[in-house]
This record gives sequence, structure tokens and C-alpha cells, in this order.
Amino acid sequence: MNDFYFWHYHPELELTYIEGANGRRHIGQHISRYESSSLVFIGSNIPHLNVDYGVKTDYKKTVLHIRPDFLKENSVQTPELLAVHRFFEQSKYGIVIEGKTKTIAGEMLEKLPVLHPFEQFLEVLRVFQLLAHSTEIKLLHDSPVKNQYTRKSQERLQLLYDFIEANYQRKIKVEEVADLCHLTKVAFCRYFKQATHLTFTEFLNQYRINQAKRLLLLDKNVSEVCYACGFESLSYFNRVFKAITLENPLAFKKQYAND
Repeated sequence: MNDFYFWHYHPELELTYIEGANGRRHIGQHISRYESSSLVFIGSNIPHLNVDYGVKTDYKKTVLHIRPDFLKENSVQTPELLAVHRFFEQSKYGIVIEGKTKTIAGEMLEKLPVLHPFEQFLEVLRVFQLLAHSTEIKLLHDSPVKNQYTRKSQERLQLLYDFIEANYQRKIKVEEVADLCHLTKVAFCRYFKQATHLTFTEFLNQYRINQAKRLLLLDKNVSEVCYACGFESLSYFNRVFKAITLENPLAFKKQYAND
């Protein structure tokens, strides 16, 4: 996803750790750079950019999504979980974690995928217990972040994402997606740019190039990948691929296919 500008939000709370990269955090109204690694905790429905956007080096990323009702009643009624409850409440501001806490929590998060479900659950509790008692945290906003997008807008975006996922292999006209949203072409273009910070064509091309990268790594040839991802011209595919990834498809395939 590092070439894909994915400005989005979701009801789940998100704890994201990235290591081995220099990049940009864009969470709500907050924008800052991080060096080497980053650990952030983002509250429910806070708009944010994927933390690996624009990263060109090798890196590791772990993302943990937490349902809004996770431990909600128990965290209030159980004294041992009160600090975790307060930390979850602070997530409404967006939180960045630094120092030794970031390193320790990051190592714990990276081990989660190999644990059995019950051990995962216990380790998640340990991670949040660590974060909740840390003095190495910083709130990213002075007040809780208010999502400017309505529920209708959120549902419309999800409809568009699902449509693109199902139809990116063929030609998609802007008029078609505008009709899907019951908007005029002009109104749709204005809405989509405001919601994603991209034009619809830019967003669609970035999605297609990410699919193209996946197919190239499966040893598909460049021409085959071009048409499988909805591009009608090999020259245009090569031009878009290079504009987004800074290298042509064949060079990308040679560099990464055998790693």
C-alpha cells in the first residue's frame, strides 16, 4: 500500500507500528514526520492516511484493529482495566507513542501473528496495559477529533471501494460511478476529491497499480498485467506505473520477483 494514497476512516480503533522507514503521519488535522519507526493509536472514525504512504525502503508494518466495544463494560467495572479504559478514551485525540515504550510495544505487536488466539488476546491486553501506564505518549490534537464526513458519506465511499475492487479490471467511466452515487458528474468529482484528496482517476490508477505490482510478483508478464488491471494501453500503463512507483514495470519485476 505504500504507493497508494488511502485517506480513510473506520469504526475500529487502530494501533499501527511501522519499523525501518521514514515517513509522514497524517491523522485528522495533525501532520508530522517520523524517523525510523512510528507507533500510533487512532480512535474510532478518525480520518487518516496509511502510515507507509510514500515509503520506498523495506519496512515492517503491524496493524491491530480493535472493535469500539472491546472490553467497554468490563474496562469501566474492573479496577485493573481503568487505565486501559482511559487510554482508549484518549484515542479520540489520536496518540503517538515514543521512546522505550514504542520499542517494547512494537516488538510485542510483531509477535502477535504467530500466537494462538487466546495468547493473542492476552498479549493485546499486555500491550494496552503497557501503553496505558506509559509517560511517553503525546496527544495529537487539543480536542477529540470530529469526523466531518457523515454516515451517508462513509457508506457511499465503501460502496465505491467495493465497486472498484470488483470492476477495476475493465474500463470504468466517471459517469458510471457518479450514477452509482446518484450524483451528477461534476458533483461526484467534487465530492470524491474532498473525501479522498484525489481525483477519481488518480485513485483508480493507484489501486490498479497496486494490483499490478501483486501480479508482477506472481511472475505474470507486463503485457498480461497491463490488461488484467484495466489499462487499455501498454504505453499508458508503463507511464502511470513509473509515475507512481518511480520505476517501470519490468524493472520492478526484476528487482522484487525473486526476493
